[in-house]
Amino acid sequence: MNLEQEHRGDILILRPSGRLDSSSSPELERVITDQLDAGVQRLVLDLSRLDYISSAGLRVVLLTGKKMRASKGKLALSGLQTMVREVFDMSGFLSLFAVTDSLEEGVIKV
Repeated sequence: MNLEQEHRGDILILRPSGRLDSSSSPELERVITDQLDAGVQRLVLDLSRLDYISSAGLRVVLLTGKKMRASKGKLALSGLQTMVREVFDMSGFLSLFAVTDSLEEGVIKV
């Protein structure tokens, strides 16, 4: 997994690409935890370049959602590719998060 970060004002955009699995999810979790500890309250996970997500990756997304809710922050997931969207759908995660088709919609949601 590669991970790009972008700031648009007070919104953090994270773009993981490739595979988010047990070997790469600790890196994403570390980056998210560091950013939330630094005070980030608005986060968009742009998943448009993500080809695969495992249960370990879903765990990171779920923990992120819980942390954001606890701190009264906002989280949006954008650009889910078909296979990644199916995993989120089967796991019931689509109903837990604000999910948008595009990054720009995600930025508006947060």
